[in-house]
Amino acid sequence: MEHLWESLLTALAGMDPAGYLALVAVVAALCQWAAWQLRVPSILLLLVVGFGLGRLVSPDAALGRDVLFGAVTLSVGIILFEGSLSLRLRDVRDLGRPVLRLFSITPLIAWVLITVTAWLLGFSLEVALLVGAILIVTGPTVIGPILRMLRPTRRVAALLKWEGIVVDPIGAILAVLVFQGVLLGRSGDALPQLVGSLLLTIGVAAVLGLGLGWLLEQLVRRHLVPDFLHGVVVLSVAIGSLVLSNSIQSESGLLTVTVLGIYLGNRPELHLRHVQEFSEHLQVLLVGVLFVMLAGRIAPEAVAAIAPRGIVFVLVLVVLVRPASILLGLLGTPVTRQERTLLSFMAPRGIVAAAVTSIFGLEFMHAAESTAEAAAGASGEEAAALQRRAQNLMELAAQAEELVPLVFFVIVCTVAIYGLGVGRLAEKLGLATASPQGVVFVGGSPWMVEAAKALDAADVTTTLVARDYTKLAGARRAGLRSVTANILSDYAAKDMELPGIKSLIAGTPEDEVNATAAREFAHVLGRANVYQLPRSDAETGAGSPRTQTASHLSARTCFHPARTHDQLRQLIEDGYTVKRTKLTEEFTLEQFRERRGDDAVLMFTIADGDVTVVTPEAKIPSVGVTLVALVPPEDPGAARPR
Repeated sequence: MEHLWESLLTALAGMDPAGYLALVAVVAALCQWAAWQLRVPSILLLLVVGFGLGRLVSPDAALGRDVLFGAVTLSVGIILFEGSLSLRLRDVRDLGRPVLRLFSITPLIAWVLITVTAWLLGFSLEVALLVGAILIVTGPTVIGPILRMLRPTRRVAALLKWEGIVVDPIGAILAVLVFQGVLLGRSGDALPQLVGSLLLTIGVAAVLGLGLGWLLEQLVRRHLVPDFLHGVVVLSVAIGSLVLSNSIQSESGLLTVTVLGIYLGNRPELHLRHVQEFSEHLQVLLVGVLFVMLAGRIAPEAVAAIAPRGIVFVLVLVVLVRPASILLGLLGTPVTRQERTLLSFMAPRGIVAAAVTSIFGLEFMHAAESTAEAAAGASGEEAAALQRRAQNLMELAAQAEELVPLVFFVIVCTVAIYGLGVGRLAEKLGLATASPQGVVFVGGSPWMVEAAKALDAADVTTTLVARDYTKLAGARRAGLRSVTANILSDYAAKDMELPGIKSLIAGTPEDEVNATAAREFAHVLGRANVYQLPRSDAETGAGSPRTQTASHLSARTCFHPARTHDQLRQLIEDGYTVKRTKLTEEFTLEQFRERRGDDAVLMFTIADGDVTVVTPEAKIPSVGVTLVALVPPEDPGAARPR
């Protein structure tokens, strides 16, 4: 066994770049899958595994430092572009002032407070300013997964998403300006140069982002690019704009791809859902790979050395910096107290902070070496001044090296604190549900009203959605939440509030509407949580391979036994009602079946607060659950409702 382990270590140490990348990709995918199973932030597992893998094989040795950081730059650009594609101006139509504050005043306050904290903890003012700029960012790589799991109200989700994506390039640009300011020193023309650099960065990003966005829009709208190339062409333009922008003005590329993504994502005539899906899948892979590789560059002893200061730093960030920057930055805006409270305790750091920090230690070292070379070629007072400057830059480089483990320590702690604790806070504030179990019924049929009433009595959130206001009369009389909207409208897909919702059941009389609605909401709720009633042709056997709808265009079939819309309507007309029955040792599922025969339609099970939609192939526990079923009027099981 020991020989096998030594052989494995030798193989890993001598791994070629292709083998290393393959290993990292597999490990990243497994970590994210395991995190989903355990319902913990995936970044925590990625960082822990990355630290361990880095002890066996170094990313720098496997890929080379230049290739590694080149790949990091392109990957971060793709991640920001994918996130910015999802930013909709309509989502913040009533939040214009708060969003602008989150881009300006809030990060400025955070920068000042983080800088002061780092300075008090022993960093020089120059490095403190740099770490302050780096850590004002949050990012889509950490905000996105939390929002998917939490599904808060539209306003909160919009504020967090816009802040996370747009502040990322702002933080990177600010860090570059600080770095340039440090290199310029106290020369008289430092301020004009920095202002000029900032204006040039904004100008390059605006011209390239909007210009290339307009060009892409024309190509797609005029059908000059075939559909199968949309994803490749759009992503290639984004990568090209990143590199071109950086070549014109250092570190302006992240802002350029953000502007490009926002422009494309808000053009009404463009339908880029397939591009977003392609980019999203790539983003998930890149996030995993980047965190594993960048964490692999950090030695555990470096993290241990920085831990005492890191703990104090994290506490100040969580307890003081974020709440103060949000409360002061959003003062006087139409953001509610509950929303400000949730925003105050939601600032995990992500991949941009990790990537930017990893680069600056090297940049300081390069600047010090260049200054030392210039000093060697000079003479007199000039040489002495250059030598003093080179020594100063070497000291800054040593401190900047400490920033790398410090920032990774901050990432791990903030992701753990916010990712594991924000659900309970959001639930207490009434802005989300930590463990959503609610059900959306598409349609207003009487059986839906009966089922929603039974679930509502068990404290399960329900919503009925129908296009016709009159079809929801029964739901309104029962005091149930109802929404009058076409389930296939932009409003339903993008603006309808879904806090506390886990599942969707499409049960309109129109099979195609049911299938389309289920496919649309699979992007939000997950394919495992969207259902539809069986199609009429499938139930009657009248369909054939030529007439039946393809299986991949349909969602999961709900209830056991499966019943079509017309059959459920007929059962209600025959006097069937929806009842809840507690299955216990005294009254088991088998006894329930014996008493009701084959007539009852099993719809839901509730166990320890978890709601499960019954499917034809589901295995229902014999005891320990509450069964919600559509039962006949004389069913003995109906005499035991709970």
